[in-house]
Amino acid sequence: MATETRTPLSAIDFPRDYKARLTHTLEGLDLAAVGRAIEILREAREQQRHIFTCGNGGSASTASHFVTDMVKGASFERDTRFRIMALTDSLSTITAYSNDVSYECVFTEQLKNFAQPGDVLIAISGSGNSPNVVSAVEYANRAGCKTIALTGRDGGKLGRAAQLEIRVPDQHMGRIEDAHLFICHMICYYFMEQ
Repeated sequence: MATETRTPLSAIDFPRDYKARLTHTLEGLDLAAVGRAIEILREAREQQRHIFTCGNGGSASTASHFVTDMVKGASFERDTRFRIMALTDSLSTITAYSNDVSYECVFTEQLKNFAQPGDVLIAISGSGNSPNVVSAVEYANRAGCKTIALTGRDGGKLGRAAQLEIRVPDQHMGRIEDAHLFICHMICYYFMEQ
């Protein structure tokens, strides 16, 4: 199978090319799906439901960043506050389950402790095929939670498992992760600025 050969770009041209490709990717986002996610989170806040986030690697960072913005920026000095936590943030819990059981269950087992019907899980995976993230969504669905997936590429198993998918229509992991943070900021700043 032949591979595509690209001419290396200069240190000036590469950022320009990356920016152009990212701008094209962002233009392809389903903003109606982002709006539906905002409505789900508004309802969760009004009903004092819990919201959980999860992901691996860069997606774990995005999950934690999103929670920080919602806990502080969208809740500080407000009458109604978000009840939101990142399942990625308890390192001792994650490593205990990884070591003693399996890495695949690190998010699902936490949900078994905390999730109730009507709660919300936001699962983030660029490939859409992270077994622990897919498992968490499948469990949350069975537990009566609302599930939102931020995916990329073809959405993978995660996109098919979630009740609402916001897919980044790109193959490049960097641009997928950039767009996931962009989506999270659209959601957070809706609540901060409205």
